[in-house]
Amino acid sequence: MSDSRTLLQGRAAVVHAVLAQVRGSSPREEGAEMYVTAQAAAGTIGGGQAEYRAIAAARDLLAGGRIRDELSLPLGPEIGQCCGGHVTIRLTRLSQDQRAAHLAQLGKRARGDVLILGAGHVGRALAAMLAPLPLRVTLVDTRAEELAKAPAGLTTRLTPLPEAEIAAAPPASAYVVLTHDHGLDFLLTLAALRRGDAAYVGLIGSQTKRARFARFARETDRSADLRRLTCPIGAQGRGDKHPGVIALHTAQEVFAALALDNAAAPEPIAQN
Repeated sequence: MSDSRTLLQGRAAVVHAVLAQVRGSSPREEGAEMYVTAQAAAGTIGGGQAEYRAIAAARDLLAGGRIRDELSLPLGPEIGQCCGGHVTIRLTRLSQDQRAAHLAQLGKRARGDVLILGAGHVGRALAAMLAPLPLRVTLVDTRAEELAKAPAGLTTRLTPLPEAEIAAAPPASAYVVLTHDHGLDFLLTLAALRRGDAAYVGLIGSQTKRARFARFARETDRSADLRRLTCPIGAQGRGDKHPGVIALHTAQEVFAALALDNAAAPEPIAQN
């Protein structure tokens, strides 16, 4: 599966598939959606045969040059599912203007902003895990060669002053600090804590690094609330230092923190 933003920003024609109506039991709610091209798909309307048929119908629509179609499917033995409900799936080939509108709506529906400060192995792995989620993720670094390795479609920011990105971030953002330099890590972590409105502030490292940062913070700015700091990040990995393991558990921490900060359900994308 691909990321929705990547498909909408790409050159391939895109079909929007949405659960327009749900009667009875269904794996997903009305408004659940996905995007389909001839070669890729992003999002989900519940999986199983219903989703498989929706993808096939979307690709038939593209191949036939049509604009709209609709599927009415019972979620029962007839198609190899056991939910027992019934869904209507609306398929729409998106124009360029509609694609732009959907991109804008995806941004509005995001549950929060995440700044990943450092585009090394762990930073890139974390960005790749968070990118498909309803979040606005930005990967920040001072090194162009590391940002060039970032996942396709991800928002990146090359800057000599990453602390300025922290200052400009929206309220209740999440900040994950994992640069190539311990001194820079400390400066950026302190800048995030000083804001006082972060949903999450995470610093890569160990308990020893946390102790060193605490000493630095006390000497630099006693007002910083160290209780809001998560260090080491991804500790549920129980000491496994593989970048993917750290990224997996850090992604869980970040998403949980943002979910607590913003519990409102996202609004469905308006149909065209």
